[in-house]
Amino acid sequence: MTLDSLPICVAALYHFTALDDLPALRSRLIELCAAQHTKGTLLLAREGINGTIAGSDAGVAAVIEALRALPGCAALEAKYSRAPALPFKRMKVRIKAEIVTMGQPGIDPLAPGHYVRPQDWNALITDPDTVVIDTRNDYEIVAGTFAGAINPGTRTFREFPDWFRQHRDELLGGDKPRKVAMFCTGGIRCEKSTAFLKAEGVDEVYHLQGGILKYLEDIPAAQSQWQGECFVFDDRVTVGHGLVPGSFEACQGCGRPLDAAARASALYIAGQCCANCHEQRRGTAGASQRWRGKEPV
Repeated sequence: MTLDSLPICVAALYHFTALDDLPALRSRLIELCAAQHTKGTLLLAREGINGTIAGSDAGVAAVIEALRALPGCAALEAKYSRAPALPFKRMKVRIKAEIVTMGQPGIDPLAPGHYVRPQDWNALITDPDTVVIDTRNDYEIVAGTFAGAINPGTRTFREFPDWFRQHRDELLGGDKPRKVAMFCTGGIRCEKSTAFLKAEGVDEVYHLQGGILKYLEDIPAAQSQWQGECFVFDDRVTVGHGLVPGSFEACQGCGRPLDAAARASALYIAGQCCANCHEQRRGTAGASQRWRGKEPV
């Protein structure tokens, strides 16, 4: 089966804009998604919308069209991939304080760093004067990252500002100015992280336009600086170059993506736990995966 023949369309999306009357909007979107038989998660906040939905091509297109009709959302972009079956079990539309939680009042996501196209990304991150930072969470980075990228080891995006402030001198210190290049799954976390660095006085800050998903879609494997697979917040668990479904499975205890070697561990118990959570999860079959319901992209 080729990627094009997979029956389910998956759309990852976000857009920063001022939204009002969120309860009414939530009700309309729940009704629309039910009518179009789409599944997934949409997060609404006064700062915009974020989410991933899946369904038929026509159903997903109808939801995207309705979202673009919202005030200030005409430029909303979606990143499309495909799946052999619906990667979500239900449709959730939630109202949040932020569509991606950073917990830094006053940060303007409409004033981010410099966008870098996937076609120009390799040149930037292989420059020895560039500091490359993966802004995703620790359990996502397990599956893959860009060659040479720094892993902050954060459990949530909310921890990123404190991590940067603690490590700023070692990252940017020295006589020669350094550029900062940051990336995330679909781009939304970098809208805020680059805006945060600018507010901290860092001017030479860049981020990957469209995120890892756009890079894996556009850049051939032979030219890629990406190593491994990309974690996604749905039942596919990971995707690879060309956005084909990946080889990782998720631990039912902690949600950590597991490759074949991790699943071969004596501490791995299918449906219960892995080496990462064996002591905590042993005997708790069906425990919820910790990334379920987290902010996608």
